[in-house]
Amino acid sequence: MNYQTFRTRFAPFACVSTDQVEAAFPGFNRDNYAEWVRHGYLLRLRRGWYAFAEAADVPGVGDYFAGRIYSPSYLSLEYVMARCGLVPESVVQITSATSLKTASFRNAFGEFVYRSVKPGLMFGYDAETVGNGLPVLVASPAKALCDFLYLNPQYSSREELEGLRLDEDVLAGLFADGSLERTAACFRSRALSARIALLKELVSP
Repeated sequence: MNYQTFRTRFAPFACVSTDQVEAAFPGFNRDNYAEWVRHGYLLRLRRGWYAFAEAADVPGVGDYFAGRIYSPSYLSLEYVMARCGLVPESVVQITSATSLKTASFRNAFGEFVYRSVKPGLMFGYDAETVGNGLPVLVASPAKALCDFLYLNPQYSSREELEGLRLDEDVLAGLFADGSLERTAACFRSRALSARIALLKELVSP
């Protein structure tokens, strides 16, 4: 198979897995991947996953790749907290929650970090799109914060929570609409609920 045929078939997906290629073209010569990477046509995302080089020009394509190369997963934790203004710093890593084991990958599009949660906690996200309709699953601000606190139990005192420097206006909004306490209740974790109660004290007048 020549590259143009391969590109025509798979480029609309921006990235492709070797399993996906094998399903469409049984007996595909895997030596092609190394050759096309060498020529700059493809970029390796992780073992068994490749992106088309031109995908680098698509705004937000890293968010899409995060959900493709390790699935099921959704963007959450620090990355989404920064996106919604909960934390003041920009976050370099693209962080996600997954029901698979904890993992991380580094490639030309950045560092992708996945934190493991129980399958029953895989909720609280919505679908967005980047580029030409590429789907991305993104946690709500409330779910991103709850995931973060649930997976980082060291933030358990008032002083430690203050050290996170969470934006008070954004946090107050999550309490005002009830989303934070409602989301935390779904975790069925008394420790998490206690931390949410401490946060509420921090923003109460």
